[in-house]
Amino acid sequence: MNVAHSVRTILIIDDDKLFCDAVGDYLKASMRVLVAHTGDEGLGACASGTVDVVLLDQNLPDREGHTLCQAILNYNDRTKIIFITAHPSFETAVKAIRAGAHDYLSKPFELEALTHSIGNALKTIDLEKVAQIEKYKSAKESENVLFVGESTALTEIRKLIDLAASSSAPVLITGETGTGKSMTARAVHYNSKVKDKAFISVNCAALPENLIEAELFGYEKGAFTGAVAARRGLFEMAEGGTLFLDEIGDMPMHLQTKLLAATEEKCIRRLGGETIRPIDVRIMAATSADIENSLGKTFRSDLYYRLSVISIQLPPLREHPADLPSICAWLLQKITHGQDVRLSLDEEQRLMRYDWPGNVRELRNVLERAVILHGGATDIRPSELIRNPREVCTQSEQAELRDENRIIPLEELERIHIRSALEKLSGNYAQTARHLGISLSTLKRKIKEYDLR
Repeated sequence: MNVAHSVRTILIIDDDKLFCDAVGDYLKASMRVLVAHTGDEGLGACASGTVDVVLLDQNLPDREGHTLCQAILNYNDRTKIIFITAHPSFETAVKAIRAGAHDYLSKPFELEALTHSIGNALKTIDLEKVAQIEKYKSAKESENVLFVGESTALTEIRKLIDLAASSSAPVLITGETGTGKSMTARAVHYNSKVKDKAFISVNCAALPENLIEAELFGYEKGAFTGAVAARRGLFEMAEGGTLFLDEIGDMPMHLQTKLLAATEEKCIRRLGGETIRPIDVRIMAATSADIENSLGKTFRSDLYYRLSVISIQLPPLREHPADLPSICAWLLQKITHGQDVRLSLDEEQRLMRYDWPGNVRELRNVLERAVILHGGATDIRPSELIRNPREVCTQSEQAELRDENRIIPLEELERIHIRSALEKLSGNYAQTARHLGISLSTLKRKIKEYDLR
């Protein structure tokens, strides 16, 4: 996989001006070259922008080079440090590597050796980016479920996704649990111009309040008990890409203020730190809560309007039931890896009559369980796994149930009762038999007889 990147930046920290000029002239045709003659100047250059590679001399006027490694990596832990010295020793090399240096060169060295070392450093950066991209792209396939179906509701959603993907403005995604808010955010990111950059997702409701700030903005060593080393936050990890804040409605008010400032000013400050760090991150947020009714109470109005420059409201599955057969077919292909598993027309009708309070997420779980329980059968009946069977009856079946003159056979009642007990006890045969007051062998025989696998 090729990783697209802009012109690389190399920083030379060395008090030998002739050395800096010679190396700078050699590299400037292919890289952006920065020069610093003291340790403090070098750290200032690292703080002002992203540096890919640092050539770091050991003997500097204000300090020893290896003592700068950790400070350089605190600004950007992806920077690769090539340690150089005119007085090589095994001890110095060990100190440099332990401090975080990527490579070690002894003066004088051939320009070919320098080129080789820089090339290896840049390849490592690219491989790290590829690993990160692949990690977050692994879930990309799941977003395609949003493009299944031809209803007006889904057509409008696809138009909004295309609009959001063509922009860099903040996006607010709302909808019930299970409607695909996270998938929508990924669809926007992976169809945008920064699709090869990081997509970082965090669930604000899943993090303890005292950890959210450290997770988002990072922290410096000693910022709090347990902060034994500096750490980048999610804003820095998402540099150049997208930061997705799921369940934004659960973010504490004091952090909403800091998030608003970061979004508007395009910079952050780590917890316990003094350095202001510029960021280039697109913010997307999502919530399943009725956030508009929370404005001015538990959610800042100014943050809401800042995040909802582009707003996408996802419809619940019950509002576009005509798409359900197509969605089921797509999900079954993914669940079974292309095996020939399908739903009958009656089964589709039953599923379309159900309200699906858990939306597409619930649908996928039901289909997956049905595939497992039916043990390789071509035709499956996921409607049997829904808690209230009456909710998924076909029209003809409902008419029969409403018929006051119809007497339901005991066999049918027994089948419904056993199926309900299995559902309530998550398919546990032993517990179901015990609660029904029958032996395990009798239950298994009934399950086979009624085809309730």
